[in-house]
Amino acid sequence: EAAGPVQIYRVYYDSPGKDTGSNSSLNAEWVQIINRGTKTRQLKGWRIHDRTGYTYTFGSFKLGPKKTVKVRTGRGKNTSANRYWGRRWYVWNNTGDTAYLRRPSGSLADSCSWSKKGSGHKYC
Repeated sequence: EAAGPVQIYRVYYDSPGKDTGSNSSLNAEWVQIINRGTKTRQLKGWRIHDRTGYTYTFGSFKLGPKKTVKVRTGRGKNTSANRYWGRRWYVWNNTGDTAYLRRPSGSLADSCSWSKKGSGHKYC
């Protein structure tokens, strides 16, 4: 099955410095979603989750064609470029994990895995 236009582009799973749990450190951990298509996509109900099951669900949000949005782990004010999960601790395991992107129906749209600590980020 061909990948749809909405995909995981990059995961920054290891924020720089020590994992202190500060909001700025949490927000340096993120998943970037890209719309590779030519039409704006409504992401309401789309979900991102890890192997453990920690889940972020998009509210009403439109992603334009050829645009990206980062879903940051910590707290902040949602914008067209950044959405905030609102968590108070990290989601992505530095030593290996998988980010899953699911459609509102629950079907898998994309996933991105890493197996060990490397550069702290991965292009998917």
